[in-house]
Amino acid sequence: MRHRVPYSSSPLAVAVAVAALLMWPPASEAQLPGGILPGTILPGTILPGTTTVLADTGTLAAGTSDALQASQIAGAVSSLLTGEVLHAVTISYPDEIDSEASLAALSLNVAGTSIGADSVMARAMAVAGGVVGTSDISNLSIDGVPIAVTGDPNQTIGIPGGVLVINEQQVSSDGTTVVNALHAIVSGVTDVVIGSATAGATGGAAQAVQATTF
Repeated sequence: MRHRVPYSSSPLAVAVAVAALLMWPPASEAQLPGGILPGTILPGTILPGTTTVLADTGTLAAGTSDALQASQIAGAVSSLLTGEVLHAVTISYPDEIDSEASLAALSLNVAGTSIGADSVMARAMAVAGGVVGTSDISNLSIDGVPIAVTGDPNQTIGIPGGVLVINEQQVSSDGTTVVNALHAIVSGVTDVVIGSATAGATGGAAQAVQATTF
């Protein structure tokens, strides 16, 4: 069943308003501040064995009527990635959950491999009878070479030391589905998810970036 959200100051209206950020022109790329002292840990810097998440909604319980959203004009993880207009939202109705995560101007470097895209988006929608998951990736490239995105779930491309999974879809035993628009893994080095949306019996969630180093 589809729903229309009335204009008001409710959390649902706030979530819809934030989604309009995706229509804005991209902000300038985030720059690291100058004059950094030795040993200083910058926001967004990943230390070995840690995970950094950007624009994360947290989990919204299924069966409620509520919304969670998170957004950033620009985001970066030092020496790993930059992106613009990071956005995540999850909206729950008594009979439906819609989750979406996106960013623009992706520049990702994993163990010497450069991955770029003009825009990246993941969506997951849970309704009675199942979950529908999709990804939308514009102008994906690896080391400057254009990559054809088929739209099929779990399209896999080898990269040095690892793999890039496009439109990754993971389904749990209760049917809850996680859609990761891009998932780059270099064994023993890093694990990065760009655009992750979750919907199903366990609730809804969305995050623009999750990056782990080992």
